[in-house]
Amino acid sequence: MAARAIQRWVRQSPRKMRLVIDEVRGRDVNAAYAVLKFSKKRAARQIEKVLRSAVANAEQDALRENRAFDVDRLVVAYAVVNEGPTLKRFTAAAHGRATPIRKRMSTVEIRVAEKEA
Repeated sequence: MAARAIQRWVRQSPRKMRLVIDEVRGRDVNAAYAVLKFSKKRAARQIEKVLRSAVANAEQDALRENRAFDVDRLVVAYAVVNEGPTLKRFTAAAHGRATPIRKRMSTVEIRVAEKEA
């Protein structure tokens, strides 16, 4: 059993979000929640939302298929942050020129699966 959740267009750069997602990947869900709760990074809140959604999706799949469900058996099997679209802006520079500003966005995908016994 595996379930996934995706959040697109997160207004934070993928480079900063990958620092947090690397700490969560491969852990069981309860340990991942603890890491995200006590992280000082802004990205931790967005990643926690996606993780909660993936766990809720796993629970809904279990209910739909009439299977037993235990959150303690879930593991973050796959967690990745990809680059989303970029907002392109310009700011004033010396001698009347303009320099580009790239406001980057991210796409977060998390898949949870049951531990193998």
